[in-house]
Amino acid sequence: MVFPSKEARDRVVRDFGAVEGGKQTLERAAEYTAGLQTKPFVISREFAAPRDLVWRVWTEPEHFSQWFGPKGFKIKLARFDLQPGGMTHYSMVMPEGKVLWGRAVYREIAAPAKLVWLNSFSDEAGGIAPHPLTKDPWPLQMLTTIVFTEQAGKTTVTIHWVPFDSTAAERATFEAGRGSMAMGWTGTLDQLTAYLSLNP
Repeated sequence: MVFPSKEARDRVVRDFGAVEGGKQTLERAAEYTAGLQTKPFVISREFAAPRDLVWRVWTEPEHFSQWFGPKGFKIKLARFDLQPGGMTHYSMVMPEGKVLWGRAVYREIAAPAKLVWLNSFSDEAGGIAPHPLTKDPWPLQMLTTIVFTEQAGKTTVTIHWVPFDSTAAERATFEAGRGSMAMGWTGTLDQLTAYLSLNP
């Protein structure tokens, strides 16, 4: 930055905390870049169903609430706004009755090929909340990319999951949790398989 005078530069430093602000910006840039270097969690499943049908069960609320979420959880939609910037907000009732909340804020919708959203645990009002089942620093937001490809009447769904705007501690928890992520998404995809078998 170039200032018209030394006095103007000093005033910006003094009154607006420009030096400290610059340091914080660079620290956040370093954290963000490190997050981009994190290897995503990826899982795929082939379904014996055409892509248009698989897309519909991901993007229509009457279908989505019937299968999405960990195995054994019951999903109730509080909001379903499928558009860039829109949010799906839902409660998840665990088998023992505990209620959790989640949300997805959509970034990209490219029918019928791709969905991108920021996934978070949530509170009842729709705000971002920390992971309710662990004290470890789980990432507050996960960048979720769902890709749909079709071949010979069958559809492959590939899920990419990576921490978004995360800290080093959150990324470490993410790395350590790959096994539990695989179990959770496998249960969700099992439920989708069963649901599609009932809705040919």
